[in-house]
Amino acid sequence: MQFATPLIPARLIRRYKRFLADIRLEDGQEVTAHCANPGSMMGLAEEGMKVWVEPNDDPKKKLNYGWRLVDHENGHFTGVDTSVPNRALKAALMAGEVPGLVAPMVRAEVLYGANSRVDFLLSGAGADTYVEVKSVTLCREAGLAEFPDAKTARGLKHLEELSAMVEQGHRAVMLYLVQRTDCDRVSIAADIDPAYAEGLICARTAGVEITCFGCSISPQEITLSRALPFIG
Repeated sequence: MQFATPLIPARLIRRYKRFLADIRLEDGQEVTAHCANPGSMMGLAEEGMKVWVEPNDDPKKKLNYGWRLVDHENGHFTGVDTSVPNRALKAALMAGEVPGLVAPMVRAEVLYGANSRVDFLLSGAGADTYVEVKSVTLCREAGLAEFPDAKTARGLKHLEELSAMVEQGHRAVMLYLVQRTDCDRVSIAADIDPAYAEGLICARTAGVEITCFGCSISPQEITLSRALPFIG
């Protein structure tokens, strides 16, 4: 998935109210950018961090910039926009490029469960496959990506609904997409959200599959890369 508008570098001043971030552009101008991330962004919102933002001139949008990346200035990037994984994965699914998730028909945001929408429903090749996607950006140990970075009742609900799909005879997949280029394995941050960790154990016992993929990230694009092992 290529960014619609070329990203520009900036420095983070502060992130606040979850969805807002003050940044300083290279010319010294201070502006407010939209932060499309409801999580804690632990380790990714420190003052002075180099970030990449996407400018826009859409009169319908309240802010002229959207925060897209953290540049760790060591050759690695983290994508902070939680809407990106679904867009990147959709392109890969449509192209039949996701191992184990190839089907003639791919639909996004399909109603299911208790008034929820599954990220992707794959059909036309045996049992329907329900796929929920989570963006993973937390890293507290070198090379290890963890989910979640904050308590997530919504995430727990999704695990329960995937389990219900398995009970109905469908296939269900929990897909963790790591938006970091410095991680090579994935685990659950049970200390941050014990309920989610327990819910995942129950979901796996019920037959929900877990799969993890990394991303290739640059200021030009974010694309799906290789499968990563799940530790847990």
